[in-house]
Amino acid sequence: MTVDATTLTGSVQIRLLRDSDAGRLSAAYQLNRDHLAPWEPARSDEFFTAAGQRAVIDSKLAMHAEGQELPLVLLAGSRIVGAITLTGIVRGPFLSANMGYWVDEEFNGRGIGSAAIARVLAAARDDLGLHRVQAATLKHNSASRKILGRAGFREIGVAPSYLKIAGAWQDHVLFQRLLE
Repeated sequence: MTVDATTLTGSVQIRLLRDSDAGRLSAAYQLNRDHLAPWEPARSDEFFTAAGQRAVIDSKLAMHAEGQELPLVLLAGSRIVGAITLTGIVRGPFLSANMGYWVDEEFNGRGIGSAAIARVLAAARDDLGLHRVQAATLKHNSASRKILGRAGFREIGVAPSYLKIAGAWQDHVLFQRLLE
């Protein structure tokens, strides 16, 4: 995927995460801390600081350079209003990746998540040559389940105690999208 910003919908753009995003990402996570808490791992206070985000960005960009991750941010002007990432990119006969995303609470319900997923799926197929993208969501996250369904993902099963979210091991519904 190109590193240049691409308009998704309205004034929201998507682009590759940058070294200079630490302050903006910290502000976005601080603003959405309560909104994201039920859907994400428990986070230390350090995670929400610019220094904490600098460490996250350094790690993500190193994995991107190795072809293992595609970390993208969603922006409204200069404000980060979400993120979408392909992680665990595997080559060889698998040609697969995992997708995770979040959208700022204020921007929910505007089609931004759906537009970001469509753009990332196109990049996974056309730019990365992947065959499959997997996503997992908590069983009770009906909004994410609907977005994934609209994006052509198919439910492939339930993974018991799949991820430690909000401090507890929780079951997740697994979805996949074949890109051919």
